[in-house]
Amino acid sequence: MVKVNFVSAEGERNGLDISAGISVMEGAVRGGIDGIDADCGGELSCATCHVRIDPEWLARLAPPSQDEVDMLEYALEADGRSRLSCQIVLTEDMDGLVVHIPERQS
Repeated sequence: MVKVNFVSAEGERNGLDISAGISVMEGAVRGGIDGIDADCGGELSCATCHVRIDPEWLARLAPPSQDEVDMLEYALEADGRSRLSCQIVLTEDMDGLVVHIPERQS
Protein backbone atom coordinates (compact mmCIF):
# COMPACT_ATOMS: atom_id res chain seq x y z
CA MET A 1 0.00 0.00 0.00
CA VAL A 2 1.06 3.55 -0.73
CA LYS A 3 0.09 6.36 1.65
CA VAL A 4 -1.22 9.40 -0.26
CA ASN A 5 -2.00 12.56 1.66
CA PHE A 6 -4.72 14.71 0.12
CA VAL A 7 -4.91 18.35 1.20
CA SER A 8 -8.19 20.15 0.53
CA ALA A 9 -8.40 23.79 -0.57
CA GLU A 10 -9.26 24.58 3.06
CA GLY A 11 -6.08 22.87 4.29
CA GLU A 12 -7.72 19.73 5.69
CA ARG A 13 -5.50 16.64 5.35
CA ASN A 14 -6.86 13.21 4.58
CA GLY A 15 -4.47 10.28 4.21
CA LEU A 16 -5.42 7.16 2.28
CA ASP A 17 -3.62 3.87 1.83
CA ILE A 18 -3.93 3.04 -1.87
CA SER A 19 -2.72 -0.03 -3.73
CA ALA A 20 0.35 0.42 -5.88
CA GLY A 21 -0.41 0.14 -9.59
CA ILE A 22 -3.53 2.29 -9.65
CA SER A 23 -3.78 6.02 -10.26
CA VAL A 24 -4.05 8.69 -7.61
CA MET A 25 -7.43 9.57 -9.13
CA GLU A 26 -8.78 6.03 -8.87
CA GLY A 27 -7.63 5.75 -5.28
CA ALA A 28 -9.20 9.11 -4.41
CA VAL A 29 -12.53 8.21 -5.98
CA ARG A 30 -12.61 4.80 -4.27
CA GLY A 31 -11.63 6.45 -0.99
CA GLY A 32 -14.33 9.14 -1.16
CA ILE A 33 -12.01 12.13 -1.44
CA ASP A 34 -14.03 15.26 -2.27
CA GLY A 35 -12.87 17.60 -5.01
CA ILE A 36 -11.57 15.07 -7.53
CA ASP A 37 -14.50 14.75 -9.90
CA ALA A 38 -12.92 12.45 -12.52
CA ASP A 39 -15.74 12.99 -15.01
CA CYS A 40 -14.00 11.02 -17.80
CA GLY A 41 -13.06 8.11 -15.56
CA GLY A 42 -9.35 8.45 -16.18
CA GLU A 43 -9.40 8.55 -19.97
CA LEU A 44 -7.31 11.76 -20.23
CA SER A 45 -10.20 13.59 -21.86
CA CYS A 46 -11.08 16.14 -19.17
CA ALA A 47 -9.26 18.00 -16.44
CA THR A 48 -11.58 17.30 -13.53
CA CYS A 49 -8.99 15.30 -11.58
CA HIS A 50 -6.57 18.23 -11.47
CA VAL A 51 -4.30 18.33 -8.41
CA ARG A 52 -1.21 20.26 -7.42
CA ILE A 53 1.79 18.25 -6.31
CA ASP A 54 3.45 19.30 -3.08
CA PRO A 55 6.76 21.03 -3.94
CA GLU A 56 8.88 18.39 -2.16
CA TRP A 57 7.45 15.73 -4.50
CA LEU A 58 7.69 17.51 -7.86
CA ALA A 59 11.14 16.24 -8.82
CA ARG A 60 10.35 12.75 -7.57
CA LEU A 61 7.56 12.11 -10.08
CA ALA A 62 7.97 11.37 -13.76
CA PRO A 63 7.18 14.43 -15.86
CA PRO A 64 3.76 14.68 -17.49
CA SER A 65 3.27 13.44 -21.04
CA GLN A 66 2.56 15.95 -23.78
CA ASP A 67 -1.08 14.78 -23.83
CA GLU A 68 -1.37 15.54 -20.12
CA VAL A 69 0.25 18.95 -20.57
CA ASP A 70 -2.24 19.70 -23.37
CA MET A 71 -5.21 18.66 -21.21
CA LEU A 72 -3.98 20.76 -18.27
CA GLU A 73 -4.77 23.81 -20.41
CA TYR A 74 -8.41 23.11 -19.50
CA ALA A 75 -7.77 22.97 -15.76
CA LEU A 76 -8.72 26.03 -13.75
CA GLU A 77 -5.72 27.93 -12.44
CA ALA A 78 -3.18 25.32 -13.49
CA ASP A 79 0.40 26.11 -12.60
CA GLY A 80 3.84 24.48 -12.59
CA ARG A 81 2.76 22.06 -9.85
CA SER A 82 -0.39 20.92 -11.67
CA ARG A 83 -0.95 17.33 -12.71
CA LEU A 84 -3.91 15.19 -13.66
CA SER A 85 -4.27 12.62 -10.91
CA CYS A 86 -5.45 10.00 -13.42
CA GLN A 87 -1.98 10.08 -14.96
CA ILE A 88 -0.04 9.44 -11.76
CA VAL A 89 0.17 5.68 -11.29
CA LEU A 90 1.30 4.88 -7.78
CA THR A 91 4.48 2.96 -7.03
CA GLU A 92 5.88 1.90 -3.67
CA ASP A 93 8.47 4.70 -3.78
CA MET A 94 5.65 7.27 -3.79
CA ASP A 95 4.71 6.42 -0.20
CA GLY A 96 3.89 9.69 1.57
CA LEU A 97 2.96 11.59 -1.62
CA VAL A 98 1.19 14.88 -0.88
CA VAL A 99 -1.32 16.28 -3.37
CA HIS A 100 -3.33 19.49 -3.03
CA ILE A 101 -6.88 19.59 -4.34
CA PRO A 102 -7.93 22.87 -5.94
CA GLU A 103 -10.96 24.78 -4.73
CA ARG A 104 -12.90 23.71 -7.81
CA GLN A 105 -12.40 21.72 -10.99
CA SER A 106 -12.95 22.91 -14.55
